[in-house]
Amino acid sequence: MADTMQFDLVSPERRLASVPVREVRLPGSDGDLTAMPGHAPTIVTLRPGLVTVVAADGTQTEFAVTGGFAEINGESVSLLAERGHPRGEMTQEILDEMIRDAHRRRKSVEQKRDSVGEEIVTAAVKMLADMEALGTHVGLDPKQATIPD
Repeated sequence: MADTMQFDLVSPERRLASVPVREVRLPGSDGDLTAMPGHAPTIVTLRPGLVTVVAADGTQTEFAVTGGFAEINGESVSLLAERGHPRGEMTQEILDEMIRDAHRRRKSVEQKRDSVGEEIVTAAVKMLADMEALGTHVGLDPKQATIPD
């Protein structure tokens, strides 16, 4: 088994990473997981959180993502993020925008509760909570965002 695998992270705006890594820690919607070389093939739905990449030399890099999908095949991890930023680029302004978007989504599905179902409403509420936790985790204030009515 190889000591490293290829990691690629892209968002609609840009390619964020394309490097060989020892492991990738993912915020899965069904629970966090770590992918390493030789991992069983799987596709993971992501929740808002931090993706931690451990390079061959042991250095760690973190990326904040709002969700997306990761395909793991044992030799590589390809992550398609809804929105992603290196942790060092996260600002209060970016977090506020992410939280406002999550509030808008929650409000929209709550207004359609009868047609979309309670499961979708619960998922939107959880996504907002995960987004706020992400802000706290990176040292920003998730309660600072001005939420539109």
